[in-house]
Amino acid sequence: MEPAATETAPAPMRLTKREGRSTRDMALSLLVLIVPIALLLVFYRVVLSGDEPITVDPAPSIQQASKEFTVLQPAGLDADWRVTTATVKRTAGGVTLRIGYVDPDDGSAQLVESTTPAETLVPAEVGKDGKRTGAYRTEQRTWLVYSGRPGETALIFTEGKRTVLIVGTSSQKTLEQLAASLR
Repeated sequence: MEPAATETAPAPMRLTKREGRSTRDMALSLLVLIVPIALLLVFYRVVLSGDEPITVDPAPSIQQASKEFTVLQPAGLDADWRVTTATVKRTAGGVTLRIGYVDPDDGSAQLVESTTPAETLVPAEVGKDGKRTGAYRTEQRTWLVYSGRPGETALIFTEGKRTVLIVGTSSQKTLEQLAASLR
């Protein structure tokens, strides 16, 4: 009998330390990716003012709505009040002008002026669960204060066939400032 041949298992293939990836290599790879992304983000925010809301000119919408009813316009508001939307919509119930604002504290407020009957307009804008919570008087008019949807307050003024609402998540004091500026 012949002696049995001894078979040896092949040695597992291993990378040398130089051929493998180290933690340092991973960190350098991430750094190469993170630095340009951070530079682009800083450029977007600082140079391009990327965090500022886009503003629009409400004049065309105000002019269009003025053909249907007398439009109240803010006068004397700071430049920190930015108009972000302005639309006019005609429905079977009437004509509605909507002007959206970002206030100086970055809250939102919307001025709604409409010939739609108040019985229809107010529940649609304030919510069905809106409750009257008080009144606010300016030099020109008295506004009814309503609690609206969660986190919203509304100021409502009705005159003849026109209803004016100011509704938003801004503080009541800020909404009152907008109401007092309407002429």
